[in-house]
Amino acid sequence: MHDDAPLRRQDWLLLAVPGLIWGSSFFFIAEGLEAFEPPLITALRILFGFAALALVPAARRPVPRADLPRVALLGVLWLAFPLTMFSFAEQHVSSSVTGMLNGATPLFVAAVASLIAHRLPPRAQRHGLVVGFAGVVLIALPTLGEGSSSWLGVAMILAALMSYGVALNLAVPLQQRHGAVPVIWRAQVVALVLTAPFGVAAVPGSSFEWGSLLAVVTLGALGTGVAYAVAATLAGRVGSTRASVTTYLIPVVSLALGVALRDETVALLAVAGCAVALLGAYLTNRSRVAVPTPTEPVPTDA
Repeated sequence: MHDDAPLRRQDWLLLAVPGLIWGSSFFFIAEGLEAFEPPLITALRILFGFAALALVPAARRPVPRADLPRVALLGVLWLAFPLTMFSFAEQHVSSSVTGMLNGATPLFVAAVASLIAHRLPPRAQRHGLVVGFAGVVLIALPTLGEGSSSWLGVAMILAALMSYGVALNLAVPLQQRHGAVPVIWRAQVVALVLTAPFGVAAVPGSSFEWGSLLAVVTLGALGTGVAYAVAATLAGRVGSTRASVTTYLIPVVSLALGVALRDETVALLAVAGCAVALLGAYLTNRSRVAVPTPTEPVPTDA
């Protein structure tokens, strides 16, 4: 399909599914934390995500040996490090706030792309970045007022988003050469090797609850597995720029689930900041269509 062709009904479905799944990821993390330690959640979600993608035939397509070091780095920056940060962060910050901040991912991707290109982004994109990061500040301000523990949680989330910014710019050329699913599946192997020892060490400090286990299984199989395959299919049909619109659903879904199912209270300033951040992400992403940069943002798991 051409990039400016109208989206078909199937395309809209493919667009909605990853955003809905990734938006619910923060709810499932919070549910998992009721029984499991953060390192165990990270290791299990990567394990179940790997198992889910193993069922996709395209995952076993070969990747040249020369690109494997980059795939390994992707396993660190796209999976092991940020997914660990999110699990620890939600010990200090609500799932709603975590999801709202995650909506700013396209801003970090665009900023890193400009650094890689060694030039300032176009003026329209700079305006979008300024608006978006102002929204991030508004989201974080009410949480930061809750004390040093919340400061730590927000810092972990921002570190994860910065890691995503680097990882997604690294991922795009790999995906273009080999397809998303084979690259992601191999990156999951690296992430699993890195996180499994910490997950095993966290077992004695964890308890067992069926609800938490089901939450982590869903988090891994859907969020770290199925959603990636669906998003890759969508990007192949409509292009990565339009496919990245799915990330705009993440804050909405995480906010709704956190308030409705976990009785979380969210400050109006944070909700306003979420709207501002999404506007900034939209303006930044829209400007990238007219003035291409070295890489384009692609959808990401939470």
